[in-house]
Amino acid sequence: MAATANTQPSAPWLRWEGAALIIDLHAQPGARQSEFAGVHGDALKVRIQAPPVDGKANKALLRFLADAFGVTLKQVTLIQGESNRRKRVRIESVSHFPDALSLYLP
Repeated sequence: MAATANTQPSAPWLRWEGAALIIDLHAQPGARQSEFAGVHGDALKVRIQAPPVDGKANKALLRFLADAFGVTLKQVTLIQGESNRRKRVRIESVSHFPDALSLYLP
């Protein structure tokens, strides 16, 4: 789904700042595969295959999100939660919203 000014998806775990998307996440490292996994409280749950060692899970999370939203890795920034399961990320210049997330939108 393309994200335009009139069709920007909305949920408690995401907000828009212009063309940038801010997402509150609950990360589950060490999973069998990286995937969106529903809503956990007021955060989007994401399973990450990488282990939570030496920042590997954070790097894998940012790569997963970049691929899912069709942006470069440089456009995805971890702004909060470096050593916590609860994270906040910023994705710049979003033009594609993953279809898999439509399951978790109100």
